[in-house]
Amino acid sequence: MAAAEEEEEEIEELKELLVTLPKEKGWRTRFIYKFQGFWSQPKEIQSILSFQKHFKTSESDVVLATIPKSGTTWLKALAFAIINRKRYSNTQNHPLLTSNPHDLVPFIEYEIYANNQVPDLSDFAQPRIFATHIPYHALVESMKKSDTTKIVYLCRNPFDTFISSWLFLKKLRPESLPQFSFEEAFKMYCDGFIGCGPFWEHMLGYYSESLKRPQHVLFLKYEDMKEDIVSNLRVLGGFLGFPFSLEEEREGVIEDIANLCSFDKLKELEVNKSGKAAMAFLNNNNFENNYLFRKGQVGDWVNHFNPSMVNKLSQLMEDKFQGSGLSFKLH
Repeated sequence: MAAAEEEEEEIEELKELLVTLPKEKGWRTRFIYKFQGFWSQPKEIQSILSFQKHFKTSESDVVLATIPKSGTTWLKALAFAIINRKRYSNTQNHPLLTSNPHDLVPFIEYEIYANNQVPDLSDFAQPRIFATHIPYHALVESMKKSDTTKIVYLCRNPFDTFISSWLFLKKLRPESLPQFSFEEAFKMYCDGFIGCGPFWEHMLGYYSESLKRPQHVLFLKYEDMKEDIVSNLRVLGGFLGFPFSLEEEREGVIEDIANLCSFDKLKELEVNKSGKAAMAFLNNNNFENNYLFRKGQVGDWVNHFNPSMVNKLSQLMEDKFQGSGLSFKLH
């Protein structure tokens, strides 16, 4: 079958699939659909199906996983810098100074398999570094069963994640769609109706696997990294198979990477103030890299939530995370 015919057939199959799926009002699209147990937009569903069908795991693959607006850009920068630190030992000429992290570490579902692409990934430099928002259970089986693939999950407290999602997606919501209020968005979030949500299932999926197979999944917390970046980078480097030597520690290499990838440093770079990342998933000519850098703080939610919202989300988290061992610092 010719590529064009196969693409047309897949589009028809997607249309037929969407009719069968539960749907709710979307944040960035008219609707989101419940697909394989999580909520997703139509274009994402198509690229995830393609990923599940075509992706071949390599033994040295590194996968950076997050739910949206949990520090994805930061994690991409840190992992790229750690893995490539021998290649780019001079931080004055580092690719992160001239390229957005999203251009250096591509999304599986939003870039690699977006827009009906099925690329040949065999030429990617090893180790291949990918990013995803896909829940753990929906990753390809070869990736989940691999003893050598490394998955890093960065988790952020749900209060700040909601605020960051709301403010980010407001900028991307097309003018052709009716606006919706902060209160309505909060209810949707608590009902689980957000991309790759419900958020608690997404977080628990990776957290549970990190407890079962800590050599396969590393579970990091945004708040812990903000509090002690050096210790967390030491753990991250060791997990990825690129541990920092005693000499590197003495020379301040960990601190250099932390500074290179810091929120303040990345935010002030010209590429992140005026550039546009080559992320096919956005399909939005108005998107600019500066949308990815707001405050990067822990606890900004206190400036937005009213007491009833605090109570509702606190109770929801208590119910959903009870007995799991997963807890969060909110300030």
